[in-house]
Amino acid sequence: MRQTLRLTSILLATALSQVPAQQRDTVPSATLFTWRDAVLGAVFIGGTYALHPIDKRWAQRLQDPRNQQNRFLKKVATGFRTIADPGALIIGASLYTIGRVSKDDRLADLGLHGTEALVVGALTADVGKVVFGRGRPFVKSADSTFNPDNWQFGRGLRQEQFRSFPSGHTTAGFAAAAAVTNETSRWWPGSQWYIGPIMFGGATMIGLSRMYNNRHWASDVMMGAAIGTFAGNKVVRYYHRVNPNSKLDQWLLDFSVSPRRMEDGLHLDWSIAPRFVH
Repeated sequence: MRQTLRLTSILLATALSQVPAQQRDTVPSATLFTWRDAVLGAVFIGGTYALHPIDKRWAQRLQDPRNQQNRFLKKVATGFRTIADPGALIIGASLYTIGRVSKDDRLADLGLHGTEALVVGALTADVGKVVFGRGRPFVKSADSTFNPDNWQFGRGLRQEQFRSFPSGHTTAGFAAAAAVTNETSRWWPGSQWYIGPIMFGGATMIGLSRMYNNRHWASDVMMGAAIGTFAGNKVVRYYHRVNPNSKLDQWLLDFSVSPRRMEDGLHLDWSIAPRFVH
């Protein structure tokens, strides 16, 4: 699995290094949310509601002994779970670090915004986990082995087994997928039609792996996908459309320190130079 994560970082770094740098755009001010967000939100909420009636049936089917004893399914589930956590964070931080060290602005930009999307998604999902207090599929209640209606306000703050809704791993997968798809589509117009299916397909597999591991219901996964997608989309839009001159971006992407030897010793010069990532 470490080799897979390392190979993914190398492939992304190689691909981005082939893209010619362009001078920063002067992007007009834009709103963070649009009417398309309302449509997308309605689709996700509707999907979550529609999946709730079949939560129990899918959980029972995936926990069938024949499925649980399948070695291939076990390995696949473990692999995708690891890619989401801690894999996504490791890849994002690695891309940012490699980009800064090698002065590859696009790589650093992708790594930073991808990591920020993960953080935004994780914080949002964690609030939901604590507030809704939904029991995970493996939690047995008095009247049912699989009880998808086991909710209690604030219970997730006290016990981990009641932090089912939404799925944090799925949130991470979709946050990374949305951020990468959005960033790369700005450099390679039309690339979202082949990069998007790969990234979101992998994120979907992460959600299914969490269901297979009996950690989440199908509706948990759908809501995790919603939060992750919005996190990835909004982070990229904010830094490239709404506030392209963000002070945080300037410090994390433009800040540089260079050593300079003088008669009285070694001095460090720092500066914030314009980057070329747009």
